[in-house]
Amino acid sequence: MHRQHSIWTNPLALVIAGGVLMGVALGIRHTQGLFLIPITMDRSWSREAFGFAIALQNLIWGVAQPFTGMVADRFGSAKVMAVGVASYTLGLFLMSGAANPVGFTLSAGGLIGLGLSGTAIGAVYGALSRMIPPDRRSWALGLAGAIGGLGQFTMVPLVQSLIDTLGWATALVVLGTAMAALLPLTFHFQDRTSPTMAQDLHHSHLQQSMPAALKEAFSHRGFWLLSLGFFACGFQLAFIASHLPSYLMDKGLGASDAVAGLAIIALTNVPGTYFCGHLGGLLRRKYLLSGLYIVRSAAMILFVLSPLSSYSLYAFCAVAGFFWLGTVPLTNGLVSQVFGVRYVATLFGFVFFWHQLGSSLGVWLGGYVFDATRSYDLMWAGSILIGLVAAALHYPIDDREIVRSPLAAGVA
Repeated sequence: MHRQHSIWTNPLALVIAGGVLMGVALGIRHTQGLFLIPITMDRSWSREAFGFAIALQNLIWGVAQPFTGMVADRFGSAKVMAVGVASYTLGLFLMSGAANPVGFTLSAGGLIGLGLSGTAIGAVYGALSRMIPPDRRSWALGLAGAIGGLGQFTMVPLVQSLIDTLGWATALVVLGTAMAALLPLTFHFQDRTSPTMAQDLHHSHLQQSMPAALKEAFSHRGFWLLSLGFFACGFQLAFIASHLPSYLMDKGLGASDAVAGLAIIALTNVPGTYFCGHLGGLLRRKYLLSGLYIVRSAAMILFVLSPLSSYSLYAFCAVAGFFWLGTVPLTNGLVSQVFGVRYVATLFGFVFFWHQLGSSLGVWLGGYVFDATRSYDLMWAGSILIGLVAAALHYPIDDREIVRSPLAAGVA
């Protein structure tokens, strides 16, 4: 028992466990675009029907995230993660047998959306932010994100192979089984009893109430600028992940190019997320975020204006992947930096809602615009423009740590 306790109080063990959980959860989500054509052709559904289900998934993930964050802040992350794994698993099993768009939407959209709120970015980063000492948080978030990115990279060829050999329905059952196997990992995120959390509260002059923390954040201009900027991240990533394979095949490239492109995104996301997280501990995060959105938009401009080939695709995916989830440790770190870690899961959950609102629009509009125009050109233009707006929104954020008075903290 003592040996087990020593292992799971080691920061590296916690980071690896969180990264693996996040990698599988996000990896399955990252490969949803590979299911679009097989499912819609087999079921004779429109791309908009598929896109609506995934859009709802993103929206439910975003709506649920603040509330799962509140539960994690109040009762601990382990319980939230366990429920998230169970919901994700059930969603995949039911998704495999959905016979109509309603059943597909309830499983792929509802259950998996709820599952993501307890297994992916918000849950894992919130727990690690509380369990890892302040001087190592940027390292921990960056490394967990890198491990998660490696999981996504591994998932792309694996899922395509499962679809090719077993069919899309059985592939989903296999993925559901893999998700269920991760349940034991969730039990180790006992952040309510974490020594780091206790130390933070001990050194805090004021133990702020949750209503006071929400009022403080909602009245902070930078909180809203950060949230609106994160909307752009979700819009861009969800559109690309869900519709890039179809876009490529519409343009004459093969399924192997689509798989390779998604795999390159996932692979370059590994060093990219770690690099961005590490830089967040050295440079001002708001400036890094502005620069990241500018680079992302520039990469899209070059991609759509250049003649499409396997080489131009791979170059675009390498650049996009390097900055794919680099926004997340920077955004989470900025929330912790300004508001502290006591309610980081809740506050990041509200910021993340805007990310997922953007994701849902990116996925759904991609299908809607294609069905209406038989082209993704308007979506590429919108993604580029919204990225440039996000770069402008991050620059003026006031990133100074808030110094609270007893009145502001909601204590006597």
